[in-house]
Amino acid sequence: MIAMFMFVVVLLLLLIGIPVAFVFGTVSIAFAFLIPELGFEVFEVLPFRIYGIMSNTTLLAVPLFLAMGLVLEKSRMAERLLISMSALFRGVRGGLGVSVVLVGAMLAASTGVVSASVVMMSVIALPLMLKAGYDKGLASGTVAASGTLGQIIPPSIILIILGDVMSVSVGDLFMGAVLPGLVLVALYVTYILIRAYFSPEVAPVSGDIKDVSIKEIIISIIPPMLLMISVLGSIFAGIASPTESAAFGVIGAILLSVLNNSLNFEMIKYATLETVKLSGMIFMILIGATAFSLVFNELGGSDLILEFFSEDIGDVWVFIGVAMLSIFILGFFIDFIEISFIIVPILVPVMAAFGIDPIWFAVLIALNLQASFLTPPFGLSLFFLKGAAGDSIKTTEIYKGIIPFIILQLLGLGLVILFPDLVFAFL
Repeated sequence: MIAMFMFVVVLLLLLIGIPVAFVFGTVSIAFAFLIPELGFEVFEVLPFRIYGIMSNTTLLAVPLFLAMGLVLEKSRMAERLLISMSALFRGVRGGLGVSVVLVGAMLAASTGVVSASVVMMSVIALPLMLKAGYDKGLASGTVAASGTLGQIIPPSIILIILGDVMSVSVGDLFMGAVLPGLVLVALYVTYILIRAYFSPEVAPVSGDIKDVSIKEIIISIIPPMLLMISVLGSIFAGIASPTESAAFGVIGAILLSVLNNSLNFEMIKYATLETVKLSGMIFMILIGATAFSLVFNELGGSDLILEFFSEDIGDVWVFIGVAMLSIFILGFFIDFIEISFIIVPILVPVMAAFGIDPIWFAVLIALNLQASFLTPPFGLSLFFLKGAAGDSIKTTEIYKGIIPFIILQLLGLGLVILFPDLVFAFL
C-alpha cells in the first residue's frame, strides 16, 4: 500500500505541473529516506542502470530521428507536398482535407516527430483550409489529428521508447504499427469525405487551388517517399538496425534540404539545439523513472499489481480493458513519455503473466497514447495548433473539432483489439 501511495503522490505532483524528471527523482529519494526498511542502499544499482541507458544503442535512434524530423521541418518539404496533394484533389468535395491527412501521413513516415508535424501543418494547411471556406472545427481537427499520425506511423519516437521499456524489437514494432497506422489514415479520410457529402458547407470544393504540373508533383512527392522507403525499408528488410537507419535518415534529410535550397547554418543550429534539448528531456525522464522503479519494486508495488490482475481478477480481457482505459484517462492530464515510463513498466509483468503478445500490446498502447495529444485540457497538439493559429481560431472551436477524431482513434484502437492480425500482417 505504501507503493500505491507513492504512485499517487507522483501523479499528483505531475498534475500540479512539476517537471517530470524532478518528480521521479525527488519522490524516490524521499520515500527511500522516510522508510527505514529501504534506505539509500536501494540506489546502489542505479549507476549501473544509468550506464545501461547510456550504452543502449537502440535508444540512440531517438536523437537521430529527432534530428531528421527537425531538419525536414525547415526544408519546406511539407509546403510542397501539400500544394501538390491539394492540386490532385482540387475537384473533390473535402479534397483539401483529404490532402492534409495524406500529407500528415507522409510527414509522419518521414519525421516521426509529432510537434514538428503539427506546427508545420498548422502554419501551412490551416490558413489554406480556412481560406477555402472550411468549417473551423473540421479544419482544426483535421490538422491536429493528421499531425499526430507520427505517434503510430513508423519511425515513431514512442515506438522506440516502448521497444526499450518492454524489451521488444523496435524493428518488429515498426512493422507491426504500419497497418494500424494506415487504418487510422483511412478512418480520417472516410470521415472527412462523409462529412463533406452530407454537409457540403463545412468542406467546399477547393477549385481555386493553384494548378500544379505533373513534373512539379513528382518532384515534390518522390524525394520524401524515397527517404521514407529507404529508412523503413532497410529496417524491415533486416539490412540495418533502427539506429543505423536513423543515421541514414539524417543524411537523407540534409540532402533533401539541399535539393530544396533550404540548407543553411541557421537550420543546422536549430535542428542541433532542439535535438539536444528534446533528447536531454527524454533521457533525464528515463533516469528519473529508473530511480522510481527501483523504489516502487522494492516496496512490492509490481507484485501487488501482478497479484491483483492475475489472481484476484484473472481475466485477460478485463486487464486489457482496464489498462487501455487507464492510459486513455491519464492521457487527459499527463504526457505520453510520462505514461510510458510510469504506467507501462507496471503493466509489463502482468502482460507476460497472461501470455499477451508484447508487439500487439505495445501497438495498442501507442494507438492509445496518440489520443493523449488530442484530449483536452492538456493535449499537446491542441497547444501547438493554437499557438501557430493565433487568433484565427478559438480554443472552443479546436476542442469541438477534435472530438470526432478522438472517437475515430478509439475506433481504430478497437479494430486492432478485435483483429490482432492487423499488427502481425507484416511480421
